[in-house]
Amino acid sequence: MAAIETSGLSKRYRRTWALSEVDLTVHAGGITALVGPNGAGKSTLLKLCVGFERPTAGSLRVWGLDPTRDRAGAVASVGYVPQDPSLYRELTVEEHLGFAASLRPRFDAEHARSRLRRLQIPLSAPATDLSGGQQAQVSLAIALGTRAPVLLLDEPLANLDPLARREFLTVLGEAVRVDGVTAVLASHVVAEVEPVCDRLLVLGQGRVLLHETVGQSLAHHRVAPEGAVDAPGLVALFPDRAGAFHALVRASADAPATRPATMEEIVMGYLSAGRAVPTPGAPGEAAAAVAVAS
Repeated sequence: MAAIETSGLSKRYRRTWALSEVDLTVHAGGITALVGPNGAGKSTLLKLCVGFERPTAGSLRVWGLDPTRDRAGAVASVGYVPQDPSLYRELTVEEHLGFAASLRPRFDAEHARSRLRRLQIPLSAPATDLSGGQQAQVSLAIALGTRAPVLLLDEPLANLDPLARREFLTVLGEAVRVDGVTAVLASHVVAEVEPVCDRLLVLGQGRVLLHETVGQSLAHHRVAPEGAVDAPGLVALFPDRAGAFHALVRASADAPATRPATMEEIVMGYLSAGRAVPTPGAPGEAAAAVAVAS
């Protein structure tokens, strides 16, 4: 079953197309890393899935439901974690669980409590007494307590320190394995999400640039020296951390004068390629995506 399925999905804000003709299928199970620069359309895609926004064109289904026509049903199928935990400063953790239960009749408060107890987060503590990492864990526990089959996370790691990020991803990975949740995790922290993610989805200027399993991405991409600008399957030139440029190519393992690409290099290559894609106009008027693989 498809957890998320779109066809020609487009969203315009005034004269800007945040998403343009996105055709996408996220199959049930596992964690999909949703990667892209600011303005790529990551948040817009997630908000459309939750029903916070309405598409300008195209279709969208979440767990088989159209959020535009059946928002209540779609929302019941989704647990959502924003970048900044939406906690009330004056409420305790336990009161947040009670509030969530009042909004979602099927909310499993004990499921959320058990996760928070294991993390030694006091249920009696007000939100103002929690660290950023603890607040993020509370937000995740509430999302998991909904028992929704689809979990959407809009860059929840952005403001966390390395240890808090690791703890957050550990809990998320366990939830996917044990509870069978399908997660879409938007993040800029490629190196840290790689160990827990099953699929890689790269957006650039509102278009899908790459969508593959992590294993497929690593198997299908190689890195060549900067001079290989005419190499077959060239995706783009990208800089490494020292400022030297390399060429990301889509090629088999026996491609001459190349080496295996890391996940970070694959993402950097497609982000660089995305800059070369013309800014999307109306659906059907802009260039096709750089590369899409199912």
